[in-house]
Amino acid sequence: QVQLVESGGGLVQAGGSLRLSCTASGNIRSISTMGWYRQAPEKQRELVATITSDGSTNYADSVKGRFTISRDNAKKTVYLQMNSLKPEDTAVYYCNALIYSGSTGFGYWGQGTQVTVSS
Repeated sequence: QVQLVESGGGLVQAGGSLRLSCTASGNIRSISTMGWYRQAPEKQRELVATITSDGSTNYADSVKGRFTISRDNAKKTVYLQMNSLKPEDTAVYYCNALIYSGSTGFGYWGQGTQVTVSS
């Protein structure tokens, strides 16, 4: 079985920073793209940032210049450094990864971690 476990969420004032982590474990042969998504109350889940296995990144326009995604392949971990947080960043943040246990890759989700930004 494969599992993604997130940590690092919490309550922060506007302008503050948080760092999210997500570690994969289980029967893993390789990990392709990893990413972070978020879902605010009564809104659809949206992409925040992704990073490929060779380090290429992609960001939502709303977080460019404020958030940084990175990964440690040896630790099977992806990070999201969030700076200059705004109240509109409040959401449950989910980690996602395309993981190969055999020849076919499957997308896995973490359980989510709450980020709340107060004004």
